[in-house]
Amino acid sequence: MGIVLGLAAAVTYGAADFVGGLVSRRTNVLAVVLFSQLWGFTLLLAALPFFGAAVSGGDIAWGAAAGLAGAAGIVFLYRGLSLGRMTVVAPTTAVEAAAIPVIFGLVAGERPSPVALAGVAVALAAVALVSSSPQGSPGDTSGQGGSGARLPPGLPDALVAGLAFGLFFIGLERTGSASGLWPLVAARITAIAAVGASGLLTRRSLRPSSGTTRSIATAGGLDALANILYLLASRQELLSLVAVLTSLYPASTVVLARVVLHERLWRVQAGGLFLAGVGVALIGLG
Repeated sequence: MGIVLGLAAAVTYGAADFVGGLVSRRTNVLAVVLFSQLWGFTLLLAALPFFGAAVSGGDIAWGAAAGLAGAAGIVFLYRGLSLGRMTVVAPTTAVEAAAIPVIFGLVAGERPSPVALAGVAVALAAVALVSSSPQGSPGDTSGQGGSGARLPPGLPDALVAGLAFGLFFIGLERTGSASGLWPLVAARITAIAAVGASGLLTRRSLRPSSGTTRSIATAGGLDALANILYLLASRQELLSLVAVLTSLYPASTVVLARVVLHERLWRVQAGGLFLAGVGVALIGLG
């Protein structure tokens, strides 16, 4: 069941990132993150009574730490998606977001089966391929390649976001299974406070542009749902497996970008999508 929940989280995260990145092209990214977090918070509050509530101070602390990391990740991801190609930014973020929890889980003593570990390796390779382009380097759209080429727009933001999301996954996984959704509530409150404070300190407007409310609410609801799915998955499966499955979210972002925005899907990226399916199957068999 944890594998199914992890995959569902991946699909939902990908859809949330697509909508959030798209609306960030029309309004201030901090406004998108703040109000999407607020909309998602209402969803969490509505779902709270349906889950356990034996929460401890440690659960709240881990949730708050995850919230800080998650807020930073969303800000940099949405900014990267608004500046660069979605088919480059989202997968690049996912490589780091998957690799960091895998390393942490193995260091912490997790020992997946050899078949599952093979699936993890294949899935990580799949995410890397999805983020590649024919020019050689991930996301290189200049056609020049080589060490002297400039980083494509949005790629630096993607790298920072990947680190932050990796820490977010680890933080939530550290919470107790009896704490229900309270760690997510703590994460959401912390994220809202952090983004609001950033807006005040930088004196940037936190008012979204006219006509963006529905898209922001959609992104926030999808992100909150994905968080719930990931949290439940991490309580049933090893972190080193669930984080990789969840980090396959670029697949849905790439497909939506191809269908809605008509962004080109390179053959190597299509091959990466195929390998993602192979990796998921191996993890499931393991």
